[in-house]
Amino acid sequence: MAHIKCIGVLTSGGDAPGMNAAIRAVTRAAIYNGYRVVGIKRGYYGLVYNEMEEFTSRSVSNIIHHGGTILKTARCKEFTTAEGRRIAHDNMVAAGIDALVVIGGDGSLSGARIFAEEFDVPVVGLPGTIDNDLGGTDMTIGYDTALNTIVDAVDKIRDTATSHERLFFVEVMGHMAGYLALNGAIASGAEAAIIPEMETEIDQLADLVSRGFRKSKNSAIVLVAENPETGGALGLAERVKREFPEYDARVTILGHLQRGGSPTAADRILASRMGAQAITALCEGQRNVMIGIKNGELVYVPFSKATTNKRSIEAAQTDIVKILSI
Repeated sequence: MAHIKCIGVLTSGGDAPGMNAAIRAVTRAAIYNGYRVVGIKRGYYGLVYNEMEEFTSRSVSNIIHHGGTILKTARCKEFTTAEGRRIAHDNMVAAGIDALVVIGGDGSLSGARIFAEEFDVPVVGLPGTIDNDLGGTDMTIGYDTALNTIVDAVDKIRDTATSHERLFFVEVMGHMAGYLALNGAIASGAEAAIIPEMETEIDQLADLVSRGFRKSKNSAIVLVAENPETGGALGLAERVKREFPEYDARVTILGHLQRGGSPTAADRILASRMGAQAITALCEGQRNVMIGIKNGELVYVPFSKATTNKRSIEAAQTDIVKILSI
């Protein structure tokens, strides 16, 4: 748009591998199209507390292979208030920023939507989260890397599980979404995946035991999505001790290990494509949209759809784990 001369870019919420590749793409695509770029530190906190830095092409040199985010990320309670957002907007205007590119997950894009509506600011979002739980996109930045990290860890855990003939519950992230657990189980050959999406349909632990998962195997690995309702892997292991004491259960919680590390080629490519498309979207006059990918093609997804229409997991997708674990 003709009135846009400077674009601000920030990363918010949990870090995800590929965020740096996205920052790089946004910065260089913006400069290529004649815009100034301002890097905003620590997400919305940097808008509220005026932590900003002019970015050049050199500012994003040699970062595509690094995990985390060079802009840092932080929670910002002030931005959740109308007064905090007003201060953020005042700082943005004072810095000469005309539009924003926000890289983050559900909470980050929800904040972007509110901010854009309140102050009529052009905002484009990039789906940066390992959870892969945003609507309107087949893949989010960081998901592929996290999935590969999980598979690598489970491959190592299987050595111990086999040696000691144990049942291992491996807890993975997902923020109440089972994509990492389900696809991690398929990719690693795990015996089962216990995910929030199936919680109301069956007792997944009882179903697992009733299927006699130890009849043909001396050990088993079950991937568990973090879930406060079940208590995650620790809660399931406690249930095993009470209800199925014949099984020797152990727990491994992968935790923040899943967020770190050098992004895979897939995440670098996805982040680069989406980052460049974010600038194209602003050039086209788009606003309040997230860049998504559907069937290999980049698409514009309204913030409202991205943050409220969660992707669903069908029962047929979970059946493949059962079929292949016999």
